[in-house]
Amino acid sequence: MDNEKLTRAEAQGVRYAAELEAHIRWLDSFSAAALGVLAVASGIYTYLGVSSLLDDNGALSFFAAISYSIAVSVGIFVFWSYLMRLLPAVRTVGARLGLFVSMLLGSAAIIAMSSWLNAAALAGAAAVEQHLATTVQEYQTALERANEIAVSAQGLERDVSRVRQSFEDLSEQEATGDLSGLAGRGAVFRVLRQKSDELQSLETQIATQQPLVAAAFIEGNQILSRMRALTVEPGPIEVRSVQFSEEAVRLSGVITQLRQLSVAPLVNRAAEDLSASVVLPELDGRTEETRAGQQSTIRSVLQVLGQRAETLRRAADTVIAMPPPNEIMYTPISTADAVIRYAGNFAPSWAGAIAIDLLPAVLVFILAITHAAIRSGKSRVGVEDTMTIAELRAALSAVTEMDGALRLAQETPSAPAQTAPSELDKPANA
Repeated sequence: MDNEKLTRAEAQGVRYAAELEAHIRWLDSFSAAALGVLAVASGIYTYLGVSSLLDDNGALSFFAAISYSIAVSVGIFVFWSYLMRLLPAVRTVGARLGLFVSMLLGSAAIIAMSSWLNAAALAGAAAVEQHLATTVQEYQTALERANEIAVSAQGLERDVSRVRQSFEDLSEQEATGDLSGLAGRGAVFRVLRQKSDELQSLETQIATQQPLVAAAFIEGNQILSRMRALTVEPGPIEVRSVQFSEEAVRLSGVITQLRQLSVAPLVNRAAEDLSASVVLPELDGRTEETRAGQQSTIRSVLQVLGQRAETLRRAADTVIAMPPPNEIMYTPISTADAVIRYAGNFAPSWAGAIAIDLLPAVLVFILAITHAAIRSGKSRVGVEDTMTIAELRAALSAVTEMDGALRLAQETPSAPAQTAPSELDKPANA
């Protein structure tokens, strides 16, 4: 009963192996054509990717791109043809491991020479547009930051105005005699008016910067609007990139202008000069007591100057300490470089570009598994049990031919041996 079950299992294995072999023979009839189509398709997209990298559009560049794409197609076809034939056929672990490592190295080489160019052909224009959009966002951040610093510096006008007003009030008090006790426009009044005039001049200078800051910010936003339009409008991406580069240069100039319009350094220098550069007038009091009172009042005024100057300096330092906008410089980028830099945004395109090159690897694994199943089905039976009727007929025909040839060789008589004539057989007259 055990032998009968074993024989039935062996017969099932043989039928299973024969069925798989029939499927493989049918699949082999068009596998080479399918592999050729994949290789040609990859070559076409490789040609498009190479063409985007070449600056010259002449005949030499055309033939260079064609030659490269043909080499890629041939290399892909030959590489996967080798593996589809050899990897399923080998049986030792060492041979399988060696071919598997070779397949990994070849796949990496194919990705390096073809897949990234395929991705450039599939999503290169979109990747460059992504680069333009990212650059616009960086420029917008820099413009807003430069405008924020300039506007904050313009806010120092209020601090300068308060200090100026305080000196004007003190001068009015001095004119009425409420400050030093000596009414009139004497030495103390002139010191106060001197600093008030300096601050008035600084305040006027700050006020004149306000329209310039507003105009620069408006111009920057207009340039940004044109740059945004260039990222999405129809047309060749190369032409749009050139126009985008021109607008980027203009916007960089506007950002630099906004940085230069900041009055914080000017206020800082004015605050340092406020108490350091005081021209003390000659005391004009008629008596020694009056001159002593003027001197005491001037010292108090100088002390107040120092305090106000420190207040202005701290306010200006706060603006100066604000982080400046980042230095942005637009760099044109090719489609191939763009799909690499922004690969995370174009995962489907990368997947398609790699799949068209490495899809035959799946066929290699399918064939390897199928051939292993065929060998497993035939492993417990002899060759004579796995022969098909056609193979049996061919074997019988060969045996018949060999038997006929052997019989013919046995029936053919051999030629009689010829001996040399003896002395008796010689003629008498010899």
